[in-house]
Amino acid sequence: MASQLHGVGATLAEGLAGDGNDGGHTAQIAGLAIEHHRRIVIAFVGMAFEARIAAGPGVLVVCRSARCDLATVAESAARHGYRGIISFGVAGGLASGLRAGDWVVASAVRESQTVRPTDAAWSSRLLEVITGASHAPIIGVDTPIAEPAMKRELHRTTGAAAVDMESHVVARLAAAHGLAFAAVRVIVDPANRAIPSAALLGMAPDGRADISAVLRNVMARPSQLSRLACIAVDAFAARAEMLRVRRLLGPHFGLVDLTSSDGAMNRLPV
Repeated sequence: MASQLHGVGATLAEGLAGDGNDGGHTAQIAGLAIEHHRRIVIAFVGMAFEARIAAGPGVLVVCRSARCDLATVAESAARHGYRGIISFGVAGGLASGLRAGDWVVASAVRESQTVRPTDAAWSSRLLEVITGASHAPIIGVDTPIAEPAMKRELHRTTGAAAVDMESHVVARLAAAHGLAFAAVRVIVDPANRAIPSAALLGMAPDGRADISAVLRNVMARPSQLSRLACIAVDAFAARAEMLRVRRLLGPHFGLVDLTSSDGAMNRLPV
């Protein structure tokens, strides 16, 4: 399951925009180097480079290659005092005004006919930190949405501003286990961008980019090169925004702590 780079970016954001510093391996569940912030948030991401960016104090990162284990992780986390789960990473734009590098903080997540609202307090915190972010529905899908006509139709019929392939899974589990839920996604392929077949082939089973598959497809269809170049530029912009915003969000992804010892609503340190 790729993030709604829709395949786009697995290849380009990881292979071109990635920092390449994971020594050839990214764990499915990323541990924390700093433990003085108690972990209270699960971050679910689609790809290895997103996992590296999402990791930080107070956060347990689960990558798409561990999707089959996510239900078990969520159940265990709820029992051990975790407060929330967030869908973090890239998304495809559905609203025409969104460009690569723009942010959407989900007001709700749609899945087919089901609409699950996000946690209002947590989403408000995200909007405070991410200046200029849109507050709008996100739709989760199980297959890539690659053509502009398909994106326009999805926006028209659902009202969603962005689409990804993780948020609906996270929303389901949050509801099942009583966890606060948020989704924050940066646009990597705008609504008017068609995704070439080489990008769609670029996701390896472990969430890293399969550059060799991309190169083989490009050699067979070199007319894709100009579109791939545009996607590469968008992928760099999206990754730079992810790094910037992740630093701003700080420990616990800014989750509001509703269980302080004095009963007041206090925010965890950012």
